[in-house]
Amino acid sequence: MKKHLSVILAVIIAASLALTACGNTESPEDSGADGSVTEKPVPTANDGFCGDLESIAPTEKLDGGNLYVEKVENLPDNFIMGVDASSVIAEEDSGVKFYNYDGAEQDVFKTLAENGVTHIRVRVWVDPYDENGNGYGGGNNDAEKAVQIGARAAKYGLRLIVDFHYSDFWADPGKQMVPKAWKDLSLEAKTDEVYKFTKETLEKINAAGGVVGLVQVGNETNGALCGETTWDGVCAVMSAGSKAVREVCPEALVTVHFANPEHSGTYASYAKQLSDHGVDYDVFGSSYYPFWHGTLQNLTSVLSNVASTYGKKVMVLETSYAYTPDDTDFNGNTISDSTNGITKNYPFTVQGQANALRDVIDAAAKATNGIGVCYWEGTWITVGGASREENSALWEKYGSGWASSYSASYDPNDAGKYYGGSAVDNQALFGADGIPLPSLRVFNLVRYGNDAEILPESAEDVSLLIEEGWEIVLPETVNVIMTNGKKESVAAQWSEEDIEAAKNGGIGKYVIKGAVGDLEVRCSLTVLGRNYLVNYSFEDGETGWTLDNISGADQLYVEDKKDDSLTGTKHMHFWDASDGAEFTVEQTVENLPAGTYRYSISIMGGDAGDYECYAYIKQGGEIAATAPMEITSYGSWDSGDIENIAVSEGESLTVGIYVKCSGAGGGAWGKIDDAFLNKTE
Repeated sequence: MKKHLSVILAVIIAASLALTACGNTESPEDSGADGSVTEKPVPTANDGFCGDLESIAPTEKLDGGNLYVEKVENLPDNFIMGVDASSVIAEEDSGVKFYNYDGAEQDVFKTLAENGVTHIRVRVWVDPYDENGNGYGGGNNDAEKAVQIGARAAKYGLRLIVDFHYSDFWADPGKQMVPKAWKDLSLEAKTDEVYKFTKETLEKINAAGGVVGLVQVGNETNGALCGETTWDGVCAVMSAGSKAVREVCPEALVTVHFANPEHSGTYASYAKQLSDHGVDYDVFGSSYYPFWHGTLQNLTSVLSNVASTYGKKVMVLETSYAYTPDDTDFNGNTISDSTNGITKNYPFTVQGQANALRDVIDAAAKATNGIGVCYWEGTWITVGGASREENSALWEKYGSGWASSYSASYDPNDAGKYYGGSAVDNQALFGADGIPLPSLRVFNLVRYGNDAEILPESAEDVSLLIEEGWEIVLPETVNVIMTNGKKESVAAQWSEEDIEAAKNGGIGKYVIKGAVGDLEVRCSLTVLGRNYLVNYSFEDGETGWTLDNISGADQLYVEDKKDDSLTGTKHMHFWDASDGAEFTVEQTVENLPAGTYRYSISIMGGDAGDYECYAYIKQGGEIAATAPMEITSYGSWDSGDIENIAVSEGESLTVGIYVKCSGAGGGAWGKIDDAFLNKTE
């Protein structure tokens, strides 16, 4: 990454109109390096937005350097270019410094504004502290943090997206916990508290000079919110928040937020519930992470359907992509080269990150009434440096990790077990050194395009699974991803030394190194003993398998979707809208040779609620052994392995997987793939 690039500052046209209820009437000021004071433009209310629409679009194209950016056609001038910067204060308290492209230390909000960002998103928790005042982490984002961030952002003409979680800590499709102080309240009393908390927080933001553009009444509320798990309760909470927004910030857009647009029919059903319950809102927002949430075409389609059916604005409230596969804070990342089951349509490079962001902006702009995109936690970079221990002390003290150990008092089953640092530092828009990445300029360059030279960017790694004794045949060509995001098939040269080692090594896993021009490429080769199961990865549908849909799950079938498969293009898929699912998938193998065997099968899924899942074997018609399995989140595959299965000559063996989910959020779902029965002795 280049540290010294010329920057053409985006000029934001100041408006002379006085502020409405969203913000005060005084222009925030900023002290220059020479001590002089320069007034900064403050946005004013207009046409449903808090802010002069004409000041949103940058007036000049920035220098894009070698970054290739395809212009987004028909992009409205008032299209929202947002970045969630919720953790900035905790980061800075931990010693993080941010710089401009020339390497000079600079307020991160100024840098964001210079690069085409128009809105800053900040999450708000009710009370993210334990009884001793220790923060739960994740930025310790209480109302006071939102006030501070809003005031700083306004100095550079940036409006605020206020994201009320109505929880004391993280709220998402699998977790919508009620705040401690509201735990035992009736729904009526709880909605009173929601109204008061929303109203008081917005009033504080306004009084401090923050300019509120949008207000979320909930975060990723897939059927649950603030401890409520019925639509009557969820909509009552949303309506209470909406009422407060209308009173305090009448020009702000009331926004709802859901996730998982890839699940067929869910957004239509959510929007219908909001309509049936009379929820007063303006914007239907979605999360969209390219590695989890299906195609861009589907995103545009489902958002357009909501917009057309109910007359709402739509936008992407969360998106991000990795600029590197590497971890920088000794904590591990959500997305890396070792993450299974994700869609990797873009390389983990700065150019890949830029292409991913550009394409999400394009998809949102193409949607009916599409008004914007917000990048999630673009400033959440590493703290500390030398060791995990050094960083952990900062995460604990300042809340700059995703969760601290103190969160166990509120969320013992998740944050209290897995607390640590940032899992998304490799998806930030700044490097670990605090210098902005070239990809940050996408917010500006999508309006103009940047026709840099198109060059090879990366080669796609390949994987190969064979049985022992099979000939090793590696692909003659691999896909090379160019800087414009297009793929070209190019001849590959493979290491004969690595191939020979795999031939002689027998059962095991190998990496065959290769080259495509100047680019490196790898083939992950797995050599197995004979697999006695037929149709082990469901490529032939249900052939060889017996399904017992015990509870009558809404969906239980073989799905053809490469991005969700562990091997090949197909897998066993299940989903149930509300009551969860209970089923078995099993196969019987007859007349086995005597010996010792190993059985394994893999699953990923989410929204499972209380669940029971295990791999099993049956001998003599009875379950003889099981192996527990976890259902956690998209792309997180878990394997159930049963070792040392003694089989007599000619004996039959039944292997399978049992799944029982109670369902949570948008309903239990999952994918099952790659079943193996191998003789080990």
